[in-house]
Amino acid sequence: MSSLRAAVLILALALAGCASGPSGNAAVPQPAKPVDLERYLGRWYELARYENRFERGCEGVTAQYSQRPDGMIGVLNTCRDGAPGGEAKVANGRAKVVEGSEGAKLKVSFFGPFFGDYWVLDRAEDYSWAIVGEPSGKYLWILSRDPTPGEAVIDGHIARAAALGYDTTMIRRVAQPPA
Repeated sequence: MSSLRAAVLILALALAGCASGPSGNAAVPQPAKPVDLERYLGRWYELARYENRFERGCEGVTAQYSQRPDGMIGVLNTCRDGAPGGEAKVANGRAKVVEGSEGAKLKVSFFGPFFGDYWVLDRAEDYSWAIVGEPSGKYLWILSRDPTPGEAVIDGHIARAAALGYDTTMIRRVAQPPA
């Protein structure tokens, strides 16, 4: 990832709650369920999101979460520039659990001491999908363990985001390579 793009990504995530721009949800709900972080770890595919500066042009987006020796969670985000098979651009970060959140709220950092909110608002019982947001309602991600679960499944996730109060007209679907 270029230094400039990495800096923009880092700053955008760190300042997510302060960023200007439209909010797609003026009343973001609290997370619906606790999150067992051991089950949440691993690879997630981004199926849809609210468009944002730091992911502009990104397709084939993945996030890999891992346990770090210091007790924090390692975060490796990968974006494919322009297409699911495009050039890979990566950002390494770390996350910590917000005390009292039952694992559903994290603070994520890609740059020094600056942390942004990451809330697992809802998830499947089997951890096959998750809807992630943050308190400002300006960011939304729909994640899946399967890169191509089918249109009906994605539509169901978008309907769940609507039920959580999100403006679904702001959602941008993300192209993933075939499984």
